[in-house]
Amino acid sequence: MSRTALVLERADHAVASETWTVLGTKLATQFSNNIRNDAGFLNPSEVGERDPHDLLFRQRGQQVSREVCPMVASHITAHLESLGFDAHAVKRLWLHQANLKMNQLISKGVLGRVPTDEEAQVILDEYANTSSDGSTIAFHMHRSDLAAGDPGVICSFGAGYSVGSVIVTKV
Repeated sequence: MSRTALVLERADHAVASETWTVLGTKLATQFSNNIRNDAGFLNPSEVGERDPHDLLFRQRGQQVSREVCPMVASHITAHLESLGFDAHAVKRLWLHQANLKMNQLISKGVLGRVPTDEEAQVILDEYANTSSDGSTIAFHMHRSDLAAGDPGVICSFGAGYSVGSVIVTKV
């Protein structure tokens, strides 16, 4: 299991040499049976024999991708619009780093075109699948070239389907 952390400080107490403003956060969940784990924490309390095949993680990968990509792109676009940003103003998308194809489809869905390498950073080649930590790692590694006022989106998504986005701008 990987873990990352961000340190958030009040602007008037910030001591970091580089600061960012969190403009907004948004979460959403949509239930799906296309990705699930039947081996839950209550299984040991069940009485009787169970078929071991019942205790499997199930994922219909292509169906997950077909449903999650438009959901995440729509989530990000709506989040940006709620804060008064046009999606085309986004300078950087730091996305969940589990699948390159999904990141490309989501970025294209947000921007309305194929993103440049600078707009949608990828760390999969260096770190592989870091799960939801990937967006934070990508942010950490690929943020220094942005100018003050440049907006960006940190977004992770996963099983269930759950998505969380943070809109930031460099100070």
